[in-house]
Amino acid sequence: MDNMRIPAHFDGNQIILDEPVELDQDAKLLITVLPKELTDDHEAWIRLSQQGLANAYSDDEVEYTLDSIKEFNPDYEGR
Repeated sequence: MDNMRIPAHFDGNQIILDEPVELDQDAKLLITVLPKELTDDHEAWIRLSQQGLANAYSDDEVEYTLDSIKEFNPDYEGR
């Protein structure tokens, strides 16, 4: 199963998903607790960060080969 973000909230007893989703039995989950009250500015930065990460690690991201390097870094130790 691919990674996905699912909005949810805690009702005081359990975590409730805010939208329906099918999960595999025993699916591994990672839960991030956000501050109770986010400012509009904070929410905008979170959305921008999430979108940037989604774009950077998307399945259709271009794979750059060594041929695309115009100038090698002489200080790079992995060469």
